[in-house]
Parts: sequence; C-alpha cells; structure tokens
Amino acid sequence: MDSLIQTITIYALPVLFGITLHEAAHGYVARMFGDPTAYEAGRVSLNPVRHIDLMGTIIVPLVLLFSTKLLGGAGLLFGWAKPVPVDWGRLRNPKRDMLWVALAGPASNLFMAIIWTLGLRFLADSGASQNDFWVQMTVAGIQINLVLMALNLLPIPPLDGGRIVFSLLPGRLAWRYSKIEPYGLMIIVVLMISGVLWTFLQPLLALGQIIINWFL
Repeated sequence: MDSLIQTITIYALPVLFGITLHEAAHGYVARMFGDPTAYEAGRVSLNPVRHIDLMGTIIVPLVLLFSTKLLGGAGLLFGWAKPVPVDWGRLRNPKRDMLWVALAGPASNLFMAIIWTLGLRFLADSGASQNDFWVQMTVAGIQINLVLMALNLLPIPPLDGGRIVFSLLPGRLAWRYSKIEPYGLMIIVVLMISGVLWTFLQPLLALGQIIINWFL
C-alpha cells in the first residue's frame, strides 16, 4: 500500500499538468483561429479543476495503476480529461485550421516532456540520486507526457491524430473517414486490452525520446 501511495504521489502532478496544458492548448489555438468557444466556457485555463473528468482523470488511471501494482507487471496508464469544446464551424477555415487545433495538444505534451527533462538534468547536475523523490517525479513527467503525445497522435478519431488526418484528407474521403469516430473509443480499448496499442505507440514514443535526448 505504501508503494502504491508513493507512486500516486509521484505521478499526480505530472498527470494534472499534462492534461491541463494539453486541453488549454487546444482552446488557446482554437481561439487564435477564430473559435472562442473554449475561452467563453472558461476552458482556456491552467487550472486543473476545469479539465478534470472524475472517471477518466481519476478513477480509471487509479484502477489501472492499482491493478498493475497488484499483478506486479507493467501496464499502460490510460485516461482522459474533459474535452475542450471546439465549434469547428466558427474557425475561419474549419478543415484547414482543425489540423493546428488538434496538433496543439500533443505539441504541448512534447513541450512539457522537454520541461521535465530540463528539470531532470538540473537535478542530476546537482547530484541528486535516482531514488530522489523529485528525480522520480521528473522521470514520470517525461514518461507521461510522451505517452499522452503518442496516444493522441494515433490516427483514430476522435483522438487528435484522427483530426489531423481528417484535415489532410481530400473532402469526400475525409468525411468517410470521420464515420469511424463513434467507434473510436471502442477501437482504442480493444487495442489496449489486446496489447497491440503499445506496439502502435512505439514509433511515436521513439521519436519523442530522440527529441528528449537532445536536452539531456
């Protein structure tokens, strides 16, 4: 139990910062391109409370974390925040601007991973050991944000990667592709349960790690 509480303490701040900046970035970029919906709803904010989803941000990750500790294996933490409201019709060029609004979320997680990396470098230069609480938190911050970036870049609507693909596809093909969206969450859950999800994430995680290594 002590080990579980320690793990929750280490991961809590990185998770909150990761999802908060991710969602706020969507809203901020949407406003830049003409849609103030998220701003009007108070969601362009760095206050985590405005983005936390009880089930997706707290209950599901805790259940997965507890299960992983109980079984003594490695698992993939999975969760979500309240989606930032975006009225695509209010964007100046909806199909084109969708790409930048969607890309803002994963880009913010890469940015956060870099910030945590700089923190880790500072601690290492200060002589902190691998068992130091703050070192473990910076490592968790890097891992969580790289996973959030990779997961959201998967080309499955309604994930950000799905929005990006929709934006890049020709009109008719894009609308056909969007019909996958009602089944998107189901697809992700099946991929996760089957263990295939981690395989799909590996190339994106490797790319993120290459970028992170530049700052170490």
